[in-house]
This record gives sequence, C-alpha cells and structure tokens, in this order.
Amino acid sequence: MKANRIHAFGGPEVILFEDVPRPTPAAGEVLVRVHAAGVGPWDAWVRAGRSAIPQPLPLTLGADLAGTVVTAGSSDSPFSAGAEVFGVTNPRFTGAYAQYALASTQMLAHKPRRDFLESAAVPVVAVTARQMLFREARVRAGDRVLVQGAAGNVGAHAVQFAHMAGAHVIASVVPRDKDEALRLGADEAISIPSEEAQGLWGTLDAAIDTVGGDTQRKLFEYLRKGGTLVSSVSEPDTRLSQQYGIEARFILVDVNTEDLKAVADFLDAQAFVVRIGQVLPLGDARRAHEMLDGLRPLPPGKVVLDAMSGS
Repeated sequence: MKANRIHAFGGPEVILFEDVPRPTPAAGEVLVRVHAAGVGPWDAWVRAGRSAIPQPLPLTLGADLAGTVVTAGSSDSPFSAGAEVFGVTNPRFTGAYAQYALASTQMLAHKPRRDFLESAAVPVVAVTARQMLFREARVRAGDRVLVQGAAGNVGAHAVQFAHMAGAHVIASVVPRDKDEALRLGADEAISIPSEEAQGLWGTLDAAIDTVGGDTQRKLFEYLRKGGTLVSSVSEPDTRLSQQYGIEARFILVDVNTEDLKAVADFLDAQAFVVRIGQVLPLGDARRAHEMLDGLRPLPPGKVVLDAMSGS
C-alpha cells in the first residue's frame, strides 16, 4: 500500500509517499480502508518532532480518518468488515495518511450520514469543541458563552454546538469573519479587544479559548465571578484565575467512541456546517503540510486528503 511516511523529524520535505506492507490488526484494532484523512496542526507537531508523546521512527503521519473496515483483530470487535467508520487512529495520532490504517476500536464510531471527506474533517476538532463546552465548561441552555477564535476549525464547531444547546453565543473574530460566525449560529460577533466588547465585561458564564497568548489573558475580565475559561491551546494563568474568581483549565482532547457517536448524531440530526478548505490527493500530504507551516496559503476550513482519488 501507499503511505505518507517520515524517517526523520523536520519540515514538510521529510514526508515521503512510499510503498509499505499492509498492516495486520491486533485485538482492539481494525484495519480500515481509508477513504479520507483529515489534516491538522497536530500532524505538523508530530512531523517536526514536537509531539508531547514519544514517536518512534519511521512512522506514517495522520490521525483523523474515515473509511471502511476491512478486517477486525478479534471476533468480538464492535466493528465488522464493511462497516463505515470515522475517528482517530490511536493515542499517538499516527497512521492515517495511507491507503490502509490500523485504528483502535475505542477511538472510532460508525460514520455519520455525511460523505467520507466531511466525516474525516471532524473527529479531533469536533470532539475537542464538545469536550470544552460540555465536559469542562458545563454549558447549558441560557448560558452566555464566548468563543475566542470562532473562525478556526475548533472554534467554528464550538459556536455550532453551543448554539444547538441553547446558549447565547458570542463569537470573537477579526472583522472580516463576523458574517461567517453569525452564519454558523453566533448571536453576536465581536472583536477582542475592542470598544464594543467592553460592554461584555463580567457578564459571561464561559469562555472557550482556541487562540492563547495575550488574547487568552484578556478573557478573564469578561467572565463573571465563578465563570469558566477553557483553553485548547495553553494552560491559563493560575494567578489571574484566583484574582478574578474564575475556574480556568487546559484541555487535551480525549477522542473516544462515546463522544464520536454524539458528534455523529449532531451531524445527522442538525444542519451542521462542516467547512472543508481544500481536498488534495493522498499523495499530496507534503503540500498540505506546506500549508500548515505557512509556506503556502492555508484556506479557511479543514484540509482533507482524498485516499480514493488518483495520487
């Protein structure tokens, strides 16, 4: 089979599209015929050697995938041959940029009634957004929720999930993205910092941060005492958390079957927007990573590799 491999850590130039043996699933795994693989910044961290998890070389890049189960590693597998699935390959977030991939059954669910490209675009970002909102911030109907970075992939999902849960959603975006945020379901679209945003000081129940840095630190003054700040980017400042009386925490996503099922249900039952920025053939992973590294323009939305097209 063909796979996008690296034998050394580095820039996009280390990615090689090469022939490798088709793997065999062990117990707790299935072999998936990959139809599509999502491309995310975590893939670039793995490629560059910046992953928080030790990554033995050589390796096949990629975590997000959607495809069809070929064979299961054990007779009691929850997914039989022919099942259409989506999710993540394994806790190391590797192996998906290939024609076939091994995937842990605990990190898969049955694919929603979307095409394979859309299904491969959502696992990590949608589960991250869902866990930030409902597991960490405990958002409920009527809550006032600000999403910082609402034009990004995690942020766009957070806006939609919060809106569907009945929250009052304030999207913080640059001015050119305000219309897009409102289209996704935000009740208000503002820029932070700005004069218009000052009226929100001390009024928010929750803030979802996908940006970090100085922007994250500014969010504390917008939350009411007892509110919650959740970041998917960096650990919030403990001193500021105590000063403002805010619960503040950093999240590492835990992609699992239960959350993926909930995401699939949302996609099946709601008019949920999945934004795909560009679709590339499987063999163009190096080009996709040049986009991640700013060497080529990165379109808004998710970049997806089509493993069924010509490479």
